[in-house]
Amino acid sequence: MIYIKDDKLVIKFPKLHPNAGVEIDFQRTLRLPDDGKEHYLPPGFGSFPLRHTEDYNLGARSSLKARGGVIMPMFQADALWINFSPLVEDYDSVEYPIAVKIGTGKVCAVSGNAWSDKLIKRNQNYIVVPDQPWLDGYNTGDGVVRQFVAAPLGDGVTVEEQIAGTNDVGGIQIQAYPLKRSAYDKLNKEANGAGNGLQICYSKSFEPESFMGLSAGGQMRQEIYEDEHAAADWDKSMSDRCFVTIANAAQWMEITGEEPPMTQVSASDYSNAGLPWFEYYDADKETIKSAVAFGKLKSFQQAYGEKGEPTWANETLESKPKVISLGKREVLQGDW
Repeated sequence: MIYIKDDKLVIKFPKLHPNAGVEIDFQRTLRLPDDGKEHYLPPGFGSFPLRHTEDYNLGARSSLKARGGVIMPMFQADALWINFSPLVEDYDSVEYPIAVKIGTGKVCAVSGNAWSDKLIKRNQNYIVVPDQPWLDGYNTGDGVVRQFVAAPLGDGVTVEEQIAGTNDVGGIQIQAYPLKRSAYDKLNKEANGAGNGLQICYSKSFEPESFMGLSAGGQMRQEIYEDEHAAADWDKSMSDRCFVTIANAAQWMEITGEEPPMTQVSASDYSNAGLPWFEYYDADKETIKSAVAFGKLKSFQQAYGEKGEPTWANETLESKPKVISLGKREVLQGDW
């Protein structure tokens, strides 16, 4: 079952276990400059709002209702990262592993291949929660991703248009598979049922009929972890999926009557103010290889620059950022 709670997608498999599920939200964030540098993880500024697609009149695009799912707003050039939180309803049990596939325009953000309903371990096309707490972009290099940045379909800038050659899908596709209960019980037994596995982590105008897709932005350091479970451990007989339609600001106001969240300050202004960026690394986990298909991907800034629209191409981040580690970090005891 899937439902919306506080602007989060909640995916649950209650017949398996109270902890069998995941919460997913789409965090508004700073757009990184594509300046050839690898940046730290930008902060989140709260979730984009989510609404049930079937509740609204989509006018000439009412055919999109057949996709079901939810709708959310983004301005052009808005950036996001996807946050994954494990469900913890039974505190005497460990977190329940969930495999999550993420596509944009039906191109897998992890493998770079066309969207498939199958869970593929070789050339891995999914991430595993709770091991992977978030995903900020496309898997373009070993330990490097290119940020998710909104762009209107039809400009030739989105990853869908560059990789698949289509511009009629857009949005974000999510599909989740739970671990088999037998494999989970084994994990729970190894943890002695004590719950010690818990790791809870905290403009240009365009035609209103053009819904949004995602393009690739600046680069940042982020490991996408290899699945540590056997392929046979995943319960491929059950899965839930959701299509996230992305509306531009004008569409969102017309459809829902609500004001969309305003765009954020620039990454340069944020860093100049001395506000924190983040670094997360888990030396205990292996990372997957880069997606070959993304090797020659043009960034949002590069693609618009080549179209004669240099608005975003000259963005830079010159000041030294204040970086906070989110990995295992010793707490200072201080003088009392």
